Amino acid sequence: MDEARGTGPADARLTALGRRIAACRLCVQAPLRGPEDRLPHEPRPVAVLSSQARILIAGQAPGIRVHDSGQPFNDPSGDRLRTWLSVDRDTFYDPDRFAIVPMGFCFPGYDRHGGDLPPRRECAPLWRSEVMAAMPQISLVLAIGHHAQRWHIGADCPDSMTETVRRFRQYLDRNSGPSVIPLPHPSWRNSGWLNRNPWFADEVLPELRQRVALLMV
Repeated sequence: MDEARGTGPADARLTALGRRIAACRLCVQAPLRGPEDRLPHEPRPVAVLSSQARILIAGQAPGIRVHDSGQPFNDPSGDRLRTWLSVDRDTFYDPDRFAIVPMGFCFPGYDRHGGDLPPRRECAPLWRSEVMAAMPQISLVLAIGHHAQRWHIGADCPDSMTETVRRFRQYLDRNSGPSVIPLPHPSWRNSGWLNRNPWFADEVLPELRQRVALLMV
């Protein structure tokens, strides 16, 4: 768990919050679906909180490589995401530029087909609102995947991830709260989706890169 830098009250608040998140064991000690649904390994929350960054990357949950390294998006999905954003690794991992807070802080394990399970249900209800309240400077949320999109867009979020991303302009420059740009997960498993939806590269990525560049000035 990366803690906020600096010595001001906001940084102290985020540091304390980050330590509480790092110590969280709710999905082991009191899983919502009962003892048989405990997280199948030791929790390792992964997130980057920031009192300075104006961009929040709101992902789903860490994969196994991120769980092992403790560094978010430290995998091929992260490489693709950085290409989408048109930023290098140093910029991406600068906590003054990007906060990185997934919907579930820990790797949730695998389903019976060998794919990653969805984010744990315990995590967002416990932590999400407090995390967002502790980072009021966030101007843009990059909501990756439908779990993040439903939380950050709210009642206006369509049931379909594809339709949510297609309507991305509706969630820019909102009257309340930060702007949201919904994105598909940058996993290489989604290459087929990207090939079937060329409008994503033609329409969404230019707007995404422009917004990100403006907020990093």
